[in-house]
Amino acid sequence: MSIIINLDVVMAQRKIGLTELAQSVDITMANLSILKNNKAKAIRFSTLEAICKALKCQPGEILQYVEDKNTEIDPNMDLNFIAGTEE
Repeated sequence: MSIIINLDVVMAQRKIGLTELAQSVDITMANLSILKNNKAKAIRFSTLEAICKALKCQPGEILQYVEDKNTEIDPNMDLNFIAGTEE
């Protein structure tokens, strides 16, 4: 996986538990646990915003890009299609 979620690290730094953060962000403990354990495939910006607000942090403190040496990007890929902006 190329995007690492460091939610557990930020939570430990802020001394906030799963239950407290789940209540503050209004997200189920199960879904927050998936994020915390780096098992998530996606996150909504609204959820990320709520987590950042509750933890008083920036998204870059939670999300980290790590280059996956096995993944290559096709330079001919139509990025407008991927982004959903194709006309």
